[in-house]
Amino acid sequence: MPSYNAPVKDQMFVLNDLLKVAEQDIPGYDDLDRETLEAILDEAGKVARDVLAPLNAVGDQQGCVLENGVVRTPDGFKAAFDQVRQGGWTALDCDPEYGGQGLPYVVATAVGEQFSAANMAFNMYQGLTHGAYSAIHAHGSDAQKATYLPKMVTCEWTGTMNLTEPHCGTDLGLMRTKAEPQDDGSYKITGQKIFISAGDHDMSENVIHLVLAKIPGGPDGIKGVSLFIVPKFLVNEDGTVGERNGVSVGNLEDKMGIHGNSTCVMNYDEATGYLIGTEHKGMRAMFTMMNEARVGVGLQGYAQSEVAYQNALAYAKDRLQGRSVTGVENPDGPADPLIVHPDIRRSLLDQKSFNEGARAFTLWGAQMIDRAHRNNDAAALGLISLMTPVVKGFLTDRGFDMCIQAQQVYGGHGYIEEWGMSQFARDARIAMIYEGANGVQALDLVGRKLAQDGGKHVMAFFSMVTEFIKETKGRSETFDADFREPLKAASKDLQAAGMFFMNNGMKAPNAALSGSYDFMHLFGHVCLGLMWARMAIAAEDRLAAGDSDAAFLNAKIATGRYYMARQLPMTATHLKRIESGADPVMSLDAEHF
Repeated sequence: MPSYNAPVKDQMFVLNDLLKVAEQDIPGYDDLDRETLEAILDEAGKVARDVLAPLNAVGDQQGCVLENGVVRTPDGFKAAFDQVRQGGWTALDCDPEYGGQGLPYVVATAVGEQFSAANMAFNMYQGLTHGAYSAIHAHGSDAQKATYLPKMVTCEWTGTMNLTEPHCGTDLGLMRTKAEPQDDGSYKITGQKIFISAGDHDMSENVIHLVLAKIPGGPDGIKGVSLFIVPKFLVNEDGTVGERNGVSVGNLEDKMGIHGNSTCVMNYDEATGYLIGTEHKGMRAMFTMMNEARVGVGLQGYAQSEVAYQNALAYAKDRLQGRSVTGVENPDGPADPLIVHPDIRRSLLDQKSFNEGARAFTLWGAQMIDRAHRNNDAAALGLISLMTPVVKGFLTDRGFDMCIQAQQVYGGHGYIEEWGMSQFARDARIAMIYEGANGVQALDLVGRKLAQDGGKHVMAFFSMVTEFIKETKGRSETFDADFREPLKAASKDLQAAGMFFMNNGMKAPNAALSGSYDFMHLFGHVCLGLMWARMAIAAEDRLAAGDSDAAFLNAKIATGRYYMARQLPMTATHLKRIESGADPVMSLDAEHF
């Protein structure tokens, strides 16, 4: 059975040495000293290792079962959920007014990585709840907040998001779910939603569904969509759970992975719902939840890669196969371990350099979210809005690729269920699809985010990279050759791609959209390249100061050097594809496919 150990040391390096959280001017960050952070992450790591990881295979093998209208979760899930709730892990960054601990989002993100790596399907129950909490917290009335948030913070009540219908996914303007106004101010919700993660289960006493629906007589398309709170059980005036609402599970989806999470078809039969915010403004409220969810899904991508890598590394060190071409390295055994072979090292370094770069990028993004919300920083909000499709799309694409590489290290054993590697690949696969398929993320990046606010956010990113390159000039010959020059070349590729879109986007929109996926990956590589260059400086500074952990710091620099030499040059390939325009993509008639 696979194992998992939380990478606390790496997380601490990012938080303290790269992001320097305790030195930031963000409210609440001055409490994030090393001792506090390490205590939180160590305790979370124990929960991840000892409670959640042992249930990962159980959830995969047993799945969820629909019995008499109620979803039963796999053995051990409810007890583990109670332990996570009682430990306060669901309330880390929630508002203290409603029972939360008020910690910064960056801390919850680091803990979320651990829990997701240990058991992705399990962690989705509280993850979806947090998203629903955030939407109500941002857009709900005071009465709605008082009614729902305290129980959602503790996950005594859990939450969901209901968008997709059988006939429409991304194009939500086509939805048919209706919301009929009632005399008492409530609405009757009727319709069907599909692919609803954590839609029903036996681990909480109520499920609070956030449902998109159309009020009759409203505008056509997406402009006519509103958002509603539709609880599984109605809530009495004293806050207790009341009678069953007109909400039921029509079916459980039989899916490729995340078997331990209940993915439901939800039927609404004149269910009582309560409007969040104003009529026909549902997408604005739902995007509060969706943007948070997309960052969380990007995290899932590299979290699955991390746990797959940990196990592939252990296997490569233990499994004896062949001899090193440069001489025997295990003279007392019949063969050398796999890790002596260059191609195995290439694969493992692909994984390691991606995981550590992705961790830095995601936690940096979480810090931008904290800065946006806690400092009311519009520039930070614009920057993380620009980056959200990159975090979601690039990290899940590459995270899945890395899971496949980890599986490949095992050879035939990687294809056998008892070794557990196939579960990581199957679980990681959904992250490329839900919360907006990655092709849609790329279209959002190129079609909306680049031009947002007159393009000032992408220009701010270009300036940030350019300033870093200027500031580090002459730092050292090795840094310049290994980190600065590769980043400079990659950033030029990114700017050239942006210029191509600027010159062709209006007159030849297909040319821009045909290159959108490549642009998302080009952007992602530059982001990870920037993170690696910054981490190299942080490691070098610690070494120069005489830090005793030289082995860890030198390994960090060597891993970054690998990414810059072997992965970052992919930006040139992506640029070449972008500049080929629309003709290679659009010239073949549909009937000739």
